[in-house]
Amino acid sequence: MHSSTRPFLIDRYIIRQLALALVLVTLGLVALIWLTQSLRFIQIIVDHGLSPFVFVKLTGLLVPSFIATILPITCFIVVLFIYTRMSGDRELTIMRNIGMSDARLARPAIGVALGAMILCYILNLGVVPAAFGAFRNYQYEIRNQIAAFLLQPGVFTEVSGEVTVYVQTKAADSSLHFILIEDNRDPTAPATILARTGQLAVDAHGPVLLLQDGSRQQIDPKTGRLDLLTFSRNILSLAQASKDSTPAETDATEAPLHALLHPGSSLTRQEKAKWLVEAQRRLTAPLTAVSFTLIGLVATLGGVFRRHGGLVRPAGAVALVTFLVALGLGVNNLAARDVSLLPLIWVETLIPGLIAAFLLLRQTGPRG
Repeated sequence: MHSSTRPFLIDRYIIRQLALALVLVTLGLVALIWLTQSLRFIQIIVDHGLSPFVFVKLTGLLVPSFIATILPITCFIVVLFIYTRMSGDRELTIMRNIGMSDARLARPAIGVALGAMILCYILNLGVVPAAFGAFRNYQYEIRNQIAAFLLQPGVFTEVSGEVTVYVQTKAADSSLHFILIEDNRDPTAPATILARTGQLAVDAHGPVLLLQDGSRQQIDPKTGRLDLLTFSRNILSLAQASKDSTPAETDATEAPLHALLHPGSSLTRQEKAKWLVEAQRRLTAPLTAVSFTLIGLVATLGGVFRRHGGLVRPAGAVALVTFLVALGLGVNNLAARDVSLLPLIWVETLIPGLIAAFLLLRQTGPRG
């Protein structure tokens, strides 16, 4: 085999190992995070008898944010592991003996990190905001349409903390017969509603019951007398009477990038600062995939070469990346309080990678 083709075959060999490990580690960590985060949704699914599909769809909308968050860290973990293993197996020794420099050996890892960075930008700028918006809307839909899942014949169903519904029979066309409703949303004037038939529907504000041929019984709080009102047709809303029963205004996590960079005048000063910080975070977070990868490469390739490897430099790299992750969170919090500190987000993101690149490229020649 011609000697000029060896580096390209080596590149493919390293890239294949890095890519496979990156996919496996990322999927494993995403599954672990998904499991821990989804536990808070299990209770509502079990308590209200919702289908597993609702649970999967609701929690699945959070997965893109998990991937975007951990991908830079998994890049570092994979590079550190693969290159440390190659050093322990003497593969790096052989590659250096054929004339490959540290910069040349680092090229496959940098290529994988650039691919991860592009994927993070796609997630941060498009997929994750859309997924967060869909998650909130779906959560609202479940909360305000849960009556559609719960109304079962012969069962007293607590639709919310203030409304209890009893349906004697439910026809094949979903019409309800012989309905009893206890409505305590007004604590000063609780009401009991009876209806011969009814139909469950959904309007812009949530689920409603279309009642026919019934009566409404209510104690007058002033006189203490029973008021009886009969009706041939009545509409009763079952939407939760709470401040979050309707979708709130767009959150920073759901807003597109151009809206984050130009927050509206209706926001408070603190909210505008949070939106600007979120914009900078989306633009800088993917860059950490390359920065962390370079730190891992310096730990495994840089410095004095030791045939039998070592654990001091990889352990130091792990500590450094852990510190940088914590530092990034701290800088974001400071910038949210004082927007003049926004440039620190870029400094904290770029400087470690530039220093690591300088240390890596300082060794320009091959080492045997």
